[in-house]
Amino acid sequence: MQLRSDNFADGQPIPAANAFGKPGAPVALSDNRSPHLAWRDAPEGTRSFVLTCIDVDVPSRGDDVNKEGRVVPADLPRVEFVHWLMANIPAECGEFDEGACCDGITPRGKRDPLGPPGSVQGLNDYTGWFAGDAGMGGDYLGYDGPCPPWNDSLVHHYHFRIHALDAAKLELSRGFTLAELRTAMRGHVLAEAELVGTYAIRPASAT
Repeated sequence: MQLRSDNFADGQPIPAANAFGKPGAPVALSDNRSPHLAWRDAPEGTRSFVLTCIDVDVPSRGDDVNKEGRVVPADLPRVEFVHWLMANIPAECGEFDEGACCDGITPRGKRDPLGPPGSVQGLNDYTGWFAGDAGMGGDYLGYDGPCPPWNDSLVHHYHFRIHALDAAKLELSRGFTLAELRTAMRGHVLAEAELVGTYAIRPASAT
């Protein structure tokens, strides 16, 4: 299988228009448009697809995150942060236009994110990030783009993956988690393809 985007090449930076945050003072909200994605060469027997986007470079501790005069050290252990989970994508679907599944930031999260007929989308990790925030707290479903710490030593890597499944439908409800998705997919994945984009937010003083 192959996965590509008109917005960025494999291993190259994701445009700010496809991100949640961008350089500001030191961070500003961005356009948060879901990127163009297209895939092909799924194996025979494919009955549906699953799409995921996961940042694998998120600090495991928040002691230094986004704090003036401090830097998130490069040697800090890193964890996953989910940006997009979509299951039950029809087998005949092979492309999403830019902005087709998200176009802008929705405070407190999208309740019914856009997707192809029959698809179901899970929670992304902005749900936990904004928990307790009066203006932004809520359940974040569907795509919400990159917004790494502006003072991180590392550039973050966002792994977009398309999985071809031998099942037409996974028994998942709207708002499912990554753990639930991985359990549901087990034994059904015929093939997968990956596209990695990078992103970093640097304050003006560091540019």
